[in-house]
Amino acid sequence: MKIQGKMFMWLSVFLLIMAIVYGVWSKEPAGTTALFLSFGLSIMVGFYLGFTARRVDAGAQDNKEADVADDAGELGFFSPHSWQPLALGVGGALAFLGVALGWWLLYFGAPLVMLALFGWVFEYYRGENRTQ
Repeated sequence: MKIQGKMFMWLSVFLLIMAIVYGVWSKEPAGTTALFLSFGLSIMVGFYLGFTARRVDAGAQDNKEADVADDAGELGFFSPHSWQPLALGVGGALAFLGVALGWWLLYFGAPLVMLALFGWVFEYYRGENRTQ
């Protein structure tokens, strides 16, 4: 994880320089703002990866002598049968579409977002998946 953190930090330095150069030369606010926001996002990810790398064991990607097989194994737990992300996506689409078409659509999207989010968070606390 250390190498990923360093890569994002260097990317953030590059984006900051490019945002300043682009802003001075073009005087165009939309692109300059997008580059500054990209800098902010990149530095947040880099800081998180660097901060987390100090608290976890070194991975195979941090060892220059590592083989591909050294990084084999379980990557984590992923829910294989959850319908909650689909409901959350539909609710979010309805809610954001309400901004463009009319605020009345938000009355249908917001409850769907809340129900799907609640279901996704508590998915493994009830029903057949309770023991996982």
